[in-house]
Amino acid sequence: MTDTGLVREQNEDSFIVLPEQSLFIVADGMGGHNSGEVASQLTISAMKSFFEDSELEEKLREQHQEFRNRPGVPTAYGEFRLMRAVESANRSIYNTAQRFEACKEMGTTVVSIYFVKSRMYVAFVGDSRLYRIRDGQIEQMTEDHSLANEYVRMKVIRKEDVRSFPYKNVIVKALGLGNHVEVETFYRSCKPGDLFLLCSDGLTDLVEDEEILQLVESCGSNLDRANQLLVDQAKNYGGADNITTLLVAVE
Repeated sequence: MTDTGLVREQNEDSFIVLPEQSLFIVADGMGGHNSGEVASQLTISAMKSFFEDSELEEKLREQHQEFRNRPGVPTAYGEFRLMRAVESANRSIYNTAQRFEACKEMGTTVVSIYFVKSRMYVAFVGDSRLYRIRDGQIEQMTEDHSLANEYVRMKVIRKEDVRSFPYKNVIVKALGLGNHVEVETFYRSCKPGDLFLLCSDGLTDLVEDEEILQLVESCGSNLDRANQLLVDQAKNYGGADNITTLLVAVE
C-alpha cells in the first residue's frame, strides 16, 4: 500500500511486486530534490526490465564467473544480480537528470529483496528499510544511510534521540546523484512463517518498531489489513511524509 499522507502534495514513493521474479522493491523519491517521483518510478522500471531481460542474464552470469573473486563482488550470483539491477537504476536516473533540466539533482532511496529457494538477497541505498518478523520478534535488517545514523554510529547522539534530531531526514547516500553508487547488499536464509516488511521512512519516522510488530501480528495472515493499519497509524501520528508498506510472507 502507498499513501500520499496528510502533508505532501504528491506521492513520490513507488513500489513493485514481481512474484514471477520473486522480486520486491520500494523506492522513496527525495522530496527535497526535483522530480523525486520520476526518480523512484525510474528505479522500479529499470530494475523490472533488468530482471526480465533473459539475454542480459546470460551475459550477467558470464560476468559474475569472471569477476566473482574480485574485492567488492558478491560471491553469490543472486546477490550480484540484484546489486547490478540497482546500479542500472542509478544510471537510468542519473542519465535522465543530465538530459532534462527539470530532473536535475533528482534522487531516490531503494530497498529490494529477491528470493531464490530458501535464500533472500537484499540490496539497498538510503533510509528505506527492511524488517523481518519471526517468532514474535521484529528485526531491522537494513541500516539507514542517513546523517542521524552516522552520528549514532560515531556516538555523537543516542539512538533514542534520533526522532528529535533536527537533521534526521538528511540521507548520505541515494540513487541518481552520481554516475556510480555504492550499493549495500547481503543475504540471509529464510523459513516458512517469516514475514518481511519493506517500507519508506514515512512509516518508520512516526511508528516505533514494536508498534509495527503489534499492528502486523494483530492481523494474522491478512497482509492487506496489516498494510492498511500501518498506513493509518502513520497518518494518525500526522502523516508528515508519503507512506509505503510492502509485506511479503514466506509460506
